[in-house]
Amino acid sequence: MISVTRKYSFSASHRLHVADFSEAENARVFGKCNNPFGHGHNYELFVTARGPVDQNSGLAVDIGRLDRLIQESVLSQFHLKNMNSDIPAFAKSVPTTENVGLEIARTIRSAWPAAFPGNWPRFEKVRIYETERNIFEVKNEKA
Repeated sequence: MISVTRKYSFSASHRLHVADFSEAENARVFGKCNNPFGHGHNYELFVTARGPVDQNSGLAVDIGRLDRLIQESVLSQFHLKNMNSDIPAFAKSVPTTENVGLEIARTIRSAWPAAFPGNWPRFEKVRIYETERNIFEVKNEKA
């Protein structure tokens, strides 16, 4: 079994804020990330799939298909967007990178069968670098 990881980039903005929290509580929990005007990141997204090596092509994952899936289902939805207002999933949840990772994994899981019918390859995980020091990983429980 081979794991293949592909790197993608997108830029997006967000504000970390919980409407039910007081201003003081939001400031305590989210610090500068609670700026009323929001802030942005240049995210790095790593998507990992795994599967056996195909005897004919020598590949475990068709990179072209993976690129199309990520472009159509993830990057087109996130790149250059304000996550608080432009992404419906965050109408009721805070767009922390933990939640962004969960939403991206959910989106990939949903689109995977159309892009990769059959048993292989399988979606394994996403890893998101928000900053050099903040890295988040979501494993696909069905991999």
